[in-house]
Amino acid sequence: MADHVSQGVVKVIELVGVSRQSYSDAVRQAVAEASKTIRGINGVEVIRSSAKVENGEISEYRVDLKIAFPVERADA
Repeated sequence: MADHVSQGVVKVIELVGVSRQSYSDAVRQAVAEASKTIRGINGVEVIRSSAKVENGEISEYRVDLKIAFPVERADA
């Protein structure tokens, strides 16, 4: 995640994304939802992926991820 720091301070938070389609869709869902309340998301790192299995089939994809975004200055 350090690659995303060009100047200033970047905050990193952890989220869990969930999808019935795929792991990548779970990541997209998490970023899209976070983007509703967090400005400037500029990086994502998938920490772990897992899946819920029902009747021998994957029923839900889950990803634990970190997102990075700049800390906004109060005087900006």
